[in-house]
Amino acid sequence: MLKKNKQIFYRFIPLTIFLILFMIGIAVNEPQRVLEQAWNICLDCIGIG
Repeated sequence: MLKKNKQIFYRFIPLTIFLILFMIGIAVNEPQRVLEQAWNICLDCIGIG
């Protein structure tokens, strides 16, 4: 039974790491930066920017 509990625990490690990094990204306003870069690329592609 102990081995099964370890397997369940190890499955949640990547999820936990992802959530921590996700929250850090939101805290440093990363979504806004990504949106601004996407906006600039789109404008460049259609020849406006």
